[in-house]
Amino acid sequence: MLFKNATIYTMEEDPFIGDFRVNKGVFTEIGKNLEPKDEDVQDLTGFNVYPGMVEAHCHLGMEETAIGFEGNDLNEITDPITPNMRGIDGCNPMDETVQTALEAGVTTVAAGPGSANVIGGTFFAYKTKGNCIDEMTIQNPIAMKAAFGENPKNCYKGKKIDTRMQISALLRETLEKTKEYMKKKESGKDVDYDQKLEAMIPVIKKEIPLKCHAHRADDMLTAIRIAKEYDIEITLDHATDSQAILDQIKESGFPCICGPSLCHKDKFECANDSFETPNKMYEKGILFAITTDSPFNPQQYLPLNAALAHKAGLPELEAIKAITINPAKILHLENRVGSIKEGKDADFIICTKSLIDLNNTIKNVYINGTKAV
Repeated sequence: MLFKNATIYTMEEDPFIGDFRVNKGVFTEIGKNLEPKDEDVQDLTGFNVYPGMVEAHCHLGMEETAIGFEGNDLNEITDPITPNMRGIDGCNPMDETVQTALEAGVTTVAAGPGSANVIGGTFFAYKTKGNCIDEMTIQNPIAMKAAFGENPKNCYKGKKIDTRMQISALLRETLEKTKEYMKKKESGKDVDYDQKLEAMIPVIKKEIPLKCHAHRADDMLTAIRIAKEYDIEITLDHATDSQAILDQIKESGFPCICGPSLCHKDKFECANDSFETPNKMYEKGILFAITTDSPFNPQQYLPLNAALAHKAGLPELEAIKAITINPAKILHLENRVGSIKEGKDADFIICTKSLIDLNNTIKNVYINGTKAV
């Protein structure tokens, strides 16, 4: 299929008016004045085309809409260390929020457990079109959830956690036990199977990052400290207080996932929440993405969050990158999604205006080269 005369925002280069070809679910050619080859041709004169949006941190399908505990599979608040929980087992792709996200142009999301536990379980990445999560999933696992600060303290107050020191101690203990467990296995010794430690092995091997829920600056610095101690990869998710420690974050080399900011400051650690933060990160040269953390912000408002960051100073193209190619890079999925490039999945959005213009109308959404909306 050939699409002609669109204003194409590839996220790999400056926008231009041109054409692109899709075949067998991938982009096969992007350029100008492409000639038809016995194929369906669509004229997109006057329309903008963007890659499908990518959400780097959410719980889409795990806390269902318009329902109570029956549809809430977000947090297993029975033990602060649950790395053996798998987000894919708690996700209902037939919840209406997934369809709403698709209609808004969010085509790939990373979803997983919440932040009640010090280690909560694995995130996975899936496309938002389908009714079987196994068929929709493109990588599982993609990260291991960890949490610092107020949430674990509140969930286990007076039982297993009262201080930030205990959060760090439990995390270190688990990382150390995993290293010992791995060493014994690799040496050929008989080792009793441990489901929790097995789940942590990809973190120690740096195959997946530790996805660190951290709002306050001191919590982010603790996450960085532990990552350096154990030579693991992390992402700083939420990063609310990051303006206070931009130099330290830049030096660490770890990326940030900013938000959600379109909500009430419902706890002390979110007191400095600001839509100005993404621009400060951009100016510092930190790799960052913008998140809804849905359902805290509805997933369909991902471009609205980017628009408000743009209003607060972030250049428009950088705001769009923050919800397309940047999250793809943070998730290590940039070889498949996040931009319009030959060989990548043909996930794209056809729009009447800028993706972050509130008056924009989405004409169509394509996933893997097939019209989904």
